[in-house]
Amino acid sequence: MPIHPGAGRRAPASALVDVPALLAAYEADAPDPADPGQRVAFGTSGHRGSSLRRSFNDAHITAISRAVIEYRHAQGVTGPLVLGADTHALSAPALRTALEVLVAGGVSVVVQDDLSPVPTPVVSHAILRRNGGRAGLRRSAPPAAGWSDGIVITPSHNPPDDGGFKYNPPHGGPADTDATSWIERRANELLGDVSGLPRIPYERALGAASVQRADLHGDYVAELGEVLDMDAIRGSGLRLGVDPMGGAGLPTWQRIVERYGLDLTIVNDELDPRFAFMPLDHDGVIRMDCSSPYAMAGLLEVAGRFDVAFGNDPDADRHGVVTPAGLLAPNAYLAVAIDYLYTHRPGWPEGAAIGKTLVSSALIDRVAARLGRRVHEVPVGFKWFVPGLVDGSLAFGGEESAGATCLRRDGELWSTDKDGIAIDLVAAEITAVTGDDPGQRFAGLEEALGRSYATRVDAPATPAAKAALKALGPDDVRADTLAGERIEAVMTTAPGNGAAIGGLKVVTANGWFAARPSGTEDVSKLYAESFVSSEHLALLVEEAAALITSVTG
Repeated sequence: MPIHPGAGRRAPASALVDVPALLAAYEADAPDPADPGQRVAFGTSGHRGSSLRRSFNDAHITAISRAVIEYRHAQGVTGPLVLGADTHALSAPALRTALEVLVAGGVSVVVQDDLSPVPTPVVSHAILRRNGGRAGLRRSAPPAAGWSDGIVITPSHNPPDDGGFKYNPPHGGPADTDATSWIERRANELLGDVSGLPRIPYERALGAASVQRADLHGDYVAELGEVLDMDAIRGSGLRLGVDPMGGAGLPTWQRIVERYGLDLTIVNDELDPRFAFMPLDHDGVIRMDCSSPYAMAGLLEVAGRFDVAFGNDPDADRHGVVTPAGLLAPNAYLAVAIDYLYTHRPGWPEGAAIGKTLVSSALIDRVAARLGRRVHEVPVGFKWFVPGLVDGSLAFGGEESAGATCLRRDGELWSTDKDGIAIDLVAAEITAVTGDDPGQRFAGLEEALGRSYATRVDAPATPAAKAALKALGPDDVRADTLAGERIEAVMTTAPGNGAAIGGLKVVTANGWFAARPSGTEDVSKLYAESFVSSEHLALLVEEAAALITSVTG
């Protein structure tokens, strides 16, 4: 994929979104429900779109919020709903819309007391805390009267003109397909005319007796010591840095510094809905992706000042770890974090498995084998880890797109959604306790278990080709070898839970590839990894692409 000439450089004025136009379109423009691109569509992480494309407007949030009211009523959920939002320009008006509809619909709502942005992991933590954690969820089997749930208004790391909306049920994690399908269908039924839906003005809604104000940031930060060895981090004297990338994690990191007395510098405390301080990503787009060396160029420039540094995306559900040697690839850091945590958490259940998505590195499998732990491999989407985290059969869940969470040190639930803040701080604990930073630890893993060569290739795909790829079965693959090695497994369902992966994964002794259609774009995604060489990886990608073409046309 060609790299944009401006990648890694601060965004020029021409790349900045026109925020007044974006907000005006949110209020004034109405979607056409007959246009698929303007309908509500829940992907792996909720509904995303832009008011400028008429895919994220007041009508969408009104319809989705009403659908959530009806869904939680059908499920018997009657407790307060925790409402959070990130710092994208469309998040603030969407939060106002949601609050107006939720309160008018009789829902009790919890908001941050100072109305500051609230990250995804803070919302997940708050839901679980209010529901009594694992014990509470087990004790209060359905119907879920009194349980809390939540909404986070965020498009994650997407560009500044995007908005997003995701629902977290009482288990605190991303909603499963049954829930999102129901909410999506009902919202689209309502989308044609939302004018008659119950709604009250924002100021009245905010002042309603059913709206509770709570210090969600404070509750999360106060319990971080139950997840991490904060004493070891503080006592080590490590110089730490963090770039919240203008996101909702900023107030949380400020609280962490105040409470724990860490030598931690927030290198960027700007909040700008244009994200004008961001370097351009690989394709010349402003994207707050803390796993991208281009988007993280600002932190990388000052990395030498710190023993270890971190980044987060705007809702702080993704982690990015920087050492003096540079930015660790997400797969590399996942392997390091798993190797450390499963040998430094005696309170975790002895039989708890390691959760990974099927496109995450096979180095994790090699780490697991050395640890004597089972791997629980699931399709793409963090929702697949939730059941195992809740019942304790998983102690860690991670995906290649820099999202992960883990249990508390005593094995109890912490967060069932991605937690970029806590997983960033795992890097500080690793360095404090072992004396080696995560980059050095990764070098040791590669020396012991083999060097990984990995890539992801996005290619244009017609809707018909995407449908054919999604419908593949193991018998559709006729080849016996791939890149010179015998094919050992062909999968269209995940081995961990038997769920359809929406594509195909082919495995050999020293390599694998997986192909799946994008849920939001007309592209197919090809992931590949080799433990032989970069040349072997290139051959693997070439043959994988030919194989996919042969069976999808």
